[in-house]
Amino acid sequence: MKKPEIGDLIEIKTNIGLAYAQYTHYHEVYGALIRVFNRIYRDRPEFMRAITNDRIRFSVFFPLKAALKKKIVEIVGHEAVKEDLREFPLFRAGVVDPSTQKVAVWWLWDGEKEWKIGQLDANQSKLPIRGVWNDTLLIQRIEAGWTPENDPTS
Repeated sequence: MKKPEIGDLIEIKTNIGLAYAQYTHYHEVYGALIRVFNRIYRDRPEFMRAITNDRIRFSVFFPLKAALKKKIVEIVGHEAVKEDLREFPLFRAGVVDPSTQKVAVWWLWDGEKEWKIGQLDANQSKLPIRGVWNDTLLIQRIEAGWTPENDPTS
């Protein structure tokens, strides 16, 4: 099995079609960071570079190496990471209150340090939510059209 490399394009089979993501960063604690593109395809595009012109729906840490080994996802191409995606993204994080199913106090995290902000403003609600998802959750969220700003914990 080929070791995943930054820039690899990942194909994710869903019940609504083929989704694509790009592996853009590796974090020592959280592992592979993938950026999932917005568009869903019926068939694999002939030109993989076109995928990277799409907007990013969300970013998430994902056990990429294990998913590749189990053939849950597949590397279907490799493209340089676009300049606007090269910087490690700012994430938000918080603990969900079981009684409200909401996060009352949010924190921001830049990959190294974390700071408390309390409530989110409109721009911060678009930030990715820090976490590692398995393939089941990844596919469910792609199929549901999930984005960070429509997450019910916000």
